[in-house]
Amino acid sequence: MTSVSSSLINKPFMLAPAGKDYLWGGNRLKVDYNKNIDLTPLAETWECSTHPDGPSMVISGEYNGWTLPQVLKEHPDYLGTNNANSSDLPVLIKFIDAEKDLSVQVHPSDEYAMEYENGSYGKTEMWYVLDATEDAKLVYGFNQDVDEETLRQALKEGELEKYLNTVAIEKGDVFFIPSGQVHAIGAGAVIAEIQQNSNLTYRLYDYNRRDKDGNLRELHIDKALAVSNMSSSSKPSKTTTEIKSTKEYDIEQISDCKYFQVDNVNIHTEAYATVNYNTGKETFNVLLCVDGQGILAVNEETFNINKGDCVFVPANSVNMKLSGNMQILRTSC
Repeated sequence: MTSVSSSLINKPFMLAPAGKDYLWGGNRLKVDYNKNIDLTPLAETWECSTHPDGPSMVISGEYNGWTLPQVLKEHPDYLGTNNANSSDLPVLIKFIDAEKDLSVQVHPSDEYAMEYENGSYGKTEMWYVLDATEDAKLVYGFNQDVDEETLRQALKEGELEKYLNTVAIEKGDVFFIPSGQVHAIGAGAVIAEIQQNSNLTYRLYDYNRRDKDGNLRELHIDKALAVSNMSSSSKPSKTTTEIKSTKEYDIEQISDCKYFQVDNVNIHTEAYATVNYNTGKETFNVLLCVDGQGILAVNEETFNINKGDCVFVPANSVNMKLSGNMQILRTSC
């Protein structure tokens, strides 16, 4: 790693993901999202990550070849004044391809993780459904109030599924998954996930599946029950807030919590037109292209943006211009 002058103007840069070959994954991230990663199956790509289990790589500009953690260690100011007390990226952004059902699982809160997981972050997350087969579903909590004794007995008898709240899903659905919410992505769903920077998952139930070595996958029943919300759940309504609409682009807010904000941005310009796109100065932004293609221009430099690409925009970045026809999920903190 060579040093880069700290006097350089803050510019956006492209990222390449780390990949995960979990047994429930498929190949749609390769086929539909241009992920050239030599893993089969390819279950997840960690598009914007500083987590040690899968850091992203910078593939453009002055920091080409650096990992994202290396860049942010050199320039913690890239996170902005909203994150001034940390040099650690507070979010982790993924694509997920569920060819098979994921385990029924739950994530701990910050408070629980701090006490029992060596000071780690907890995990609150948001799902944006990019595509779903006609019969795709997900698990969102329980269909009735339950207690620990009921769940332990159901697990012992193999009857947990009768207590789970299953929800049919379709493209464009948004689900907010707070820590403590039992959940599972079902087969046939392709998801963009925005979450806290954590890899803590407690498996409650995994359909008695075995890993590639023939072993039953590890469960974390005691921890899962300790953190789970056991009240009944209904499908959360999809609430969006239109921020701005012009003939060139539309922006709607699809998630806003204390950990992250996510906007759905649709750019629809002609090839010769551009959109002046000021992402704000107080914090970083991450642009995840989930459909279409276009061009990002910074001063005299341009990037081709295609479906599946991810761009990190430092705080106090120079202004950008976007053109083309594409859908972007914009994340900030």
